[in-house]
Amino acid sequence: MTQWNDTQAKPVSSDITEKSNALPAKYFTEDDIFELEKEKIFGQYWVYAGHANSVREPGQFFTRDIGGRNLIIIRDENGEVRVFENFSAHDGSAIVADTSMTDPERIDPSELEESDNIHIDSIGPLLFVNLSEDPMPLAEQAGVMKDRLEALPLGEYEHATRIVSEVECNWKVFASNYSECDHCQANHQDWIKGISLNESELEVNDYHWVLHYTHAEDVDDEMRIHDEHEAQFHYLWPNFTVNMYGTADGYGTYIIDPIDTGRFRLIADYYFRDSDLSEEEREFVRTSRQLQEEDFELVERQWEGLKTGALAQAQLGPNEHTVHKFHQLAQDAYNS
Repeated sequence: MTQWNDTQAKPVSSDITEKSNALPAKYFTEDDIFELEKEKIFGQYWVYAGHANSVREPGQFFTRDIGGRNLIIIRDENGEVRVFENFSAHDGSAIVADTSMTDPERIDPSELEESDNIHIDSIGPLLFVNLSEDPMPLAEQAGVMKDRLEALPLGEYEHATRIVSEVECNWKVFASNYSECDHCQANHQDWIKGISLNESELEVNDYHWVLHYTHAEDVDDEMRIHDEHEAQFHYLWPNFTVNMYGTADGYGTYIIDPIDTGRFRLIADYYFRDSDLSEEEREFVRTSRQLQEEDFELVERQWEGLKTGALAQAQLGPNEHTVHKFHQLAQDAYNS
């Protein structure tokens, strides 16, 4: 069994019964909840925008849709990364076409109109934006994750490949599934052969949680970006992960990007020392993709069950600490 702390799950709101402490199913299936999330979640918290290495030069930009707003993230003439709304104040039209986060275009920054109240900050080369007028500091939301990741040379690694998947499922179902690994022995049987789940630990913080686990003894420590003989799977509320793998000299990121109530887009990026993948690194990415597909099958089955309306509210087990934390943060946001 995974080694958990002694914390027990508690009800996350007054409308949840004593025997059940998950969010009611309506928070996953109703369209008005998705609209509420644009304001209460994606309009209030720091949300990952993209990697600074994709806008190395002044004038390079990419676009991101966050909280129902289309944004331009650009490096200006002074070398600073800034954020603008992607619409003209004159006629409301888009200033630039949608542009990939990893294949940026160029524009004269002076052509962009000033945008008020769009904050940007970073953790190493990882760029985050916040749409609220007076956000909490990114350091407060990220907690110990910020110090840990900034101690690593993340900016020295090159973007090597991206896999984008559209999944028929509410984004919160996949997000809840990410960290616990209670499903790993049943759902990822090939992958767990090389790891020691009985030596894994789950750490839960205010807005960030991380699963630590060790690999088999024959894994070379030099194959890691960090020095510890472990892998780390970080989740930062609301929809971003950093995957510090135990069997590759690189790291990955996930954006769990909502499309609508019943669909999300998983944007999986992989960073290695060289953007030209070796065969070993290609095999690693193929394994990672297999894990994604196994998870997609799992959460899509769960989503089909939620849509039937047969289950008004699920019950969490005593070890599902990150699921409970995720549901609690969502409930707090809805009530704010």
